[in-house]
Amino acid sequence: MQHQEKAIRVLVVDDEEQMTSFIASYLTNEGYSVKQVHSGAEALQELEESPAFDLILLDWMMPGMNGLDVCRRLRRFSDVPVIFLTAKTEEIDKVLGLEIGADDYITKPFSLRELEVRIRVVLRRKQHIHAQSSTDSEDEPRTLTRGRLSIDLPKHTVYLDQQAITVTPTEFKLLLTLAQHPGRVYSRLDLLEIALGEEYSGYERSIDTHIRNLRKKLEHDFSNPKLIVTVHGVGYKFGDPS
Repeated sequence: MQHQEKAIRVLVVDDEEQMTSFIASYLTNEGYSVKQVHSGAEALQELEESPAFDLILLDWMMPGMNGLDVCRRLRRFSDVPVIFLTAKTEEIDKVLGLEIGADDYITKPFSLRELEVRIRVVLRRKQHIHAQSSTDSEDEPRTLTRGRLSIDLPKHTVYLDQQAITVTPTEFKLLLTLAQHPGRVYSRLDLLEIALGEEYSGYERSIDTHIRNLRKKLEHDFSNPKLIVTVHGVGYKFGDPS
C-alpha cells in the first residue's frame, strides 16, 4: 500500500476495457490515483489537457493509433515515464519500444503484483534523480558543463549548444553519470544498475538502446560519436565534448 500525502497519478491506456479495469482496481487499492482511457487519441488528448500524470501504462497494440505512435508524439512535449504493456515477446520489439522513449515494458500476460513493482522501480529511478540534485550542497555547481553540453540538475534539463534537448528520465540519469566522470569507462552492467536498478540485470543490452537514443539527440555525426564513446568489449565513457 502506498503511503504518501499525494497519490501517484497513473494513466492506463488500453483498448481492452476489462484489462484497464483490472489494473485500475488493483492500483487504486494500492493507493494510486488512476485514470483509464481506451485509445491512443484519447490518451494524447488527456495528456495535453491534464499533463500532471506521474506515469503512463501504455498498450502497444491498439486499433487506430497504436502505443508506439502515442509514445513518439508524447516524447515531443513530455518526459513522463512510460511502461509498455505488450503481447510482443521478440527482443527486437522490446528494443524498438525503448528506442522511441519508453522506460520499461512488461509482457502480457503479467501479474498485477509484478506490474506494480515495475511501476515503483521506474518511479524510484525518477525520484532518485530529483533527490540527487536537491541534496547537492550550495557550494556545488547547479549546472554541469562539458564543452557544448550543459546539464541543469535542478531543472533536469539537457542543453546542447544552448538548445534544450528532450531526454527521458533514464537517458538523463545515464548522461549525467557519464558526464560527471569524463574518461571513466562504465560497463553495460554498471550503467544498467545505475539507470534501472539491479532488478534488470537480465536486460544488459537494453543500455545500448538508451545510448543510441542519446547519441541521436546529442551527436553531430551519429556514426562517429564524440560525447558518448564506445569502449569495445567493455562499455561506454564520456569523451571529448569540444
